[in-house]
Amino acid sequence: MLLTAVPLFALFLVLFAAVQFATPGLAGNDGYYHVKMGYLIRQQGLKPVFDVLPHTILNAEAFYDHHLLYHVFLALFANVDPAIDGGLQLTQGAKVASIVLPALSFLAIWWLLRSQSVPWAALWTVALFVVSEAFLYRMSMPRAQSGSLLLLVLGLLWLLNERYWLLLPLGFVYVWFYNAFPLLLVVAGVYLVANWMLTRRFAWQALFYPAVGIGLGLLINPYFPQNVTFIASHLLPKVGESATKVGNEWTSYRTWTLVENSGLALAAVLLGALAMGWRDRRVERNTLVAFGLVLIFGFMLFKSRRFVEYFPPFALIFLALSVSPLLTNWIADWRTSRLVWKRPYFASIMPIAAALLLLFPLFASIRDARDLMDNSKPAGRYADAALWLQANSTPGAKIFQTDWDDFTRLFFYNSDAIYTAGLDPTFMQLEDPELFDEWVAITRGKVENPSAAIRSQFAAQYVFSDTKHEAFLERAADDPGLVELHRSDDAVVFAVKE
Repeated sequence: MLLTAVPLFALFLVLFAAVQFATPGLAGNDGYYHVKMGYLIRQQGLKPVFDVLPHTILNAEAFYDHHLLYHVFLALFANVDPAIDGGLQLTQGAKVASIVLPALSFLAIWWLLRSQSVPWAALWTVALFVVSEAFLYRMSMPRAQSGSLLLLVLGLLWLLNERYWLLLPLGFVYVWFYNAFPLLLVVAGVYLVANWMLTRRFAWQALFYPAVGIGLGLLINPYFPQNVTFIASHLLPKVGESATKVGNEWTSYRTWTLVENSGLALAAVLLGALAMGWRDRRVERNTLVAFGLVLIFGFMLFKSRRFVEYFPPFALIFLALSVSPLLTNWIADWRTSRLVWKRPYFASIMPIAAALLLLFPLFASIRDARDLMDNSKPAGRYADAALWLQANSTPGAKIFQTDWDDFTRLFFYNSDAIYTAGLDPTFMQLEDPELFDEWVAITRGKVENPSAAIRSQFAAQYVFSDTKHEAFLERAADDPGLVELHRSDDAVVFAVKE
């Protein structure tokens, strides 16, 4: 097993590195926050001080680190304060971490397929790099989704092997790792239904153990009871309609865009369904479970593009499990047949031929994923202005921002300041709707002489604005209460006069 696992893992590291280092920056914005939290955990311990968002549901009294174990993982790669080198080492550490974790998740998929006796399990796993460039891009983000995939695959592995008790510690770890832990119950529920359909046995342990593990993870938690309150506040607004834009990852793909970036994953589902119908025997439990998961994750993907991190890998797992009995029979037929064109050595040549056929789509998918990475915002965005603020303000200085998603980079460079909003605009809206509305009005340039409100309602001493908030900047230029202190190509810093 190790003779295959080690070189396979090394190959995954190389391929993910090829995607990751297409750009010196990180994919997306959130990774800058996550790696800085890893750095703070390394410096301060498991519960670092987090008092930087007092106007949100993540204020000091209610803060819950819903990526706790992911941040602990990042702490292994985070050892230099961005104030020392401009964030170079911390960024590189996040990139290395974002190569290792998805490689581990792919290795877990290989382990799953191997445990189910799928022929050429290693080759199927390499094909994960082909099914969707959007999936590769999401896996390369310094975010917890690659670890979430790893935990779900382990859950499926232990369900199919009926090692139900292992789902208890897995559920516990999942809660501490990432707030997508309800997906483990989804996987267990699909398994329970599929198992009942085929055997008429109610495998209650499949749902009981992960539920207990999740319950314990919620209760035995350094952030209890803030974690329960946060989950209700964070997840429920995402279920219904929300007028507040929280990023395009919660929107759905256009149909043709989905075909373009995940067409092979969609094709895998169709081919897997055809293979199920081709066989002359009853469908196996593992295939039925994988089919149910593909349907659920497919529905989730059509609702929100962020679930492209789950649908493609489970589509390929479904195809591999569905085709496996056919491949096994064909290989056996090849090895026993006396026909010239079915000589035994042909069975050994087949995986080599399949690997050669993978080369071009593998190259194309890695290239397209690199292009997505290359479109990431520059690594040093806001660095000049943020580091100037860090050097010229005192710890605890209150900074009014004109955009909530600028927080991650500001926090990356300076975690000693206090910010207006961050991570998700609904966090501020849920805490104080009236203050949120006032903030939106100011940032859109609808308030004349905004310094008065910034001073009285937000108690801010500084204003940070990117240069794209032109309406606000026009108001600021005419406001005697705002004094420009620093300007760079991408940001402006103002002092708020007393």
